[in-house]
Amino acid sequence: MIQWLRKVPLFDGMTDEQLERVLQIATKRTLSAGTVLFREKEPGDRFYVILHGSIKIYNRSSSGEEKVLTALADGESFGELALLDGRPRSATAQTLERTMLLEISSDSFMGLLREHFDMVRCILKELSRRQRATNEHVNDLTFLDDRTRILKNLILLANKHGRREGSSIIFRVSLNYEELSRMAGVSISALRESLLELEIKGILLIRDQEYRLQLDKLRA
Repeated sequence: MIQWLRKVPLFDGMTDEQLERVLQIATKRTLSAGTVLFREKEPGDRFYVILHGSIKIYNRSSSGEEKVLTALADGESFGELALLDGRPRSATAQTLERTMLLEISSDSFMGLLREHFDMVRCILKELSRRQRATNEHVNDLTFLDDRTRILKNLILLANKHGRREGSSIIFRVSLNYEELSRMAGVSISALRESLLELEIKGILLIRDQEYRLQLDKLRA
């Protein structure tokens, strides 16, 4: 577990002794697909790190329409914002598949931050990254067409979750087409048309939930 924690950006630079401390205050949980960890507007009292699996973070409109904000995978953390500002959860978190997590309570989490300033710096860096991503997403919705937004989201998912094999990046995404379309801010029909076009051009190959992005054809 110590070697695994070293791969988590939030714990980067910690000593073995400090990582042992993290494990002492954390609880390991395994959840089935479709489990909601917390809902938007609920009070926040837990912080999470994904050991294995994936999580979607999303909002719902007043009409019940779901907007997927991001999909998180191994080594990523979430749930810290409500602990830092004391306000209710800003989004809902739900497992996309069988997922193993480390869960840390609010009091223990704040104690870690007091003991390790490097963690504070990592969190501030991550929150800044998310704010930039939000700003960029708003810009995309304003200025980019559907096809470009879809392709950009695929590239982002590939960079985040993929593995390189020659001129290809292979990645699995446990999001269905409805969730992918809402992440890109397009209709399902627009998503299907764009994915079919990419497959016909040989840029993308889809088998079940595995995607293969051909970088050489993408550049061309």
